[in-house]
Amino acid sequence: MKVAIGSDHRGFRIKELIKPIITQLGHELVDLGTNSEQPVDYPDIAYQGAMAVSKGQVDRAILICATGIGMCIAANKIPGVRAALCHDEFTASVSRGHNDSNVLCIPADQIGKVVLRRMVEAWLNTEFAGGRHERRLKKIAAIEQGIDPGTIT
Repeated sequence: MKVAIGSDHRGFRIKELIKPIITQLGHELVDLGTNSEQPVDYPDIAYQGAMAVSKGQVDRAILICATGIGMCIAANKIPGVRAALCHDEFTASVSRGHNDSNVLCIPADQIGKVVLRRMVEAWLNTEFAGGRHERRLKKIAAIEQGIDPGTIT
């Protein structure tokens, strides 16, 4: 799997910890920056990561900022992106299994190294469960098109 990773300045250190996890699990890594703790605006990085997913240039992306909230909001503006803000292994697994999230947003200021590794591994290793969750994804896609999801069966 091809996985993009990007962060703002507040997420830079966590990004550097995640990169070897991705490659150790056998995935191809695309680093979108930033490459230091010099201030950058998170929407710029979120846009790059979300667009890479939307265009099919990567299979998934991981985005990191201080709280993960800004990255998640910005990434979810891109059609076809299902960004999930996760705080632990459970939320990461469910975001994949139930919601088929294709962008993981991580709060750099709230995650320790052990939880970080478990969360990233769970997110990368969990497959979409399908079944009843397929209908829900169709409804999310309808919302992106301005269609009332209640009209989708």
